[in-house]
Amino acid sequence: MTFLPDSAVRPGRLAVGVVLPSPAVRREQKLPLTEAARHAELAGLDLVAYGDRPAAGAPALDTAVVLAAVAAATERITVVSALYRPGLRPPVQAAEQIASLQQVADGRLVLGVGADGGRERWAAAGVPYAERERRTDAALRLLPRLLAGERVPLPYGPGYPVVEPESAVPMPPVWIGGTSRAAVRRAALLGDGWFPSLASAAQVAEGAVHLAELSAALGRPAPAVIVGTSGVLGTEPGLPTGADLATDLATAHGVPPERLAGVPVTGGVREAAERLHRYCGAGVTRVLLDIAGGDWRRQVELLADVRDLLR
Repeated sequence: MTFLPDSAVRPGRLAVGVVLPSPAVRREQKLPLTEAARHAELAGLDLVAYGDRPAAGAPALDTAVVLAAVAAATERITVVSALYRPGLRPPVQAAEQIASLQQVADGRLVLGVGADGGRERWAAAGVPYAERERRTDAALRLLPRLLAGERVPLPYGPGYPVVEPESAVPMPPVWIGGTSRAAVRRAALLGDGWFPSLASAAQVAEGAVHLAELSAALGRPAPAVIVGTSGVLGTEPGLPTGADLATDLATAHGVPPERLAGVPVTGGVREAAERLHRYCGAGVTRVLLDIAGGDWRRQVELLADVRDLLR
């Protein structure tokens, strides 16, 4: 099976996926990433995503390596990077990684792209933080040509060679992460999707209108809209409440808790489905849930029940 297209998602419906578990959850629940991905696929979810979230005192896992393992361990589910940063890498290296992943995933790869990640990340790669936006845009313009096998001059300065890739593969869909106006503009110009996270349905709707206006001005079709959110499903005692999750997220992101009030998805299957269905009015076609508590395997099974109500 190849990437789940927009045509497979009926109007007013949602495709539903899950973010793979954090290092702490993997350790505490004895849940390898490949097993988690297979569990999500067998439960019937549409997408599975990996975002590099290094644990304190533990080495970070390379996103490309993880996505390759997840793709090899699954057969039909769409595999999403959240978020790959092509500006951190030389363009040829990024193209080789993406081409390899696309082949291992048999066309099921989605390239979620970000342009941040912290100053330290860019400094460690030898890339000035101020260059991140320009390098990301340059990489996104180059990658389709490199993956198509074109002979391409690299743009970063004098002395860069002309490169000619050895083989051609289809460029995966590119989802631009972020809620900033720069991210919306990048999605309109260079993306196949806009991928905001932790935003209310009203905020997403406002961004989607701006996205459509920019795309029309550029003569491009409006990209798909995909939402990343967080939550815990079910009603058993001991699970965090929506207010608990909003406070934790606000602390982690340095924003007032009221800004994220109502964003976490909680409650029973029907309540969660109703909450997620609000995004349909903002033009959203897919949602990815980052599970924030409880038994991860059981949470995925509940999310699959939510998915059935939304499809």
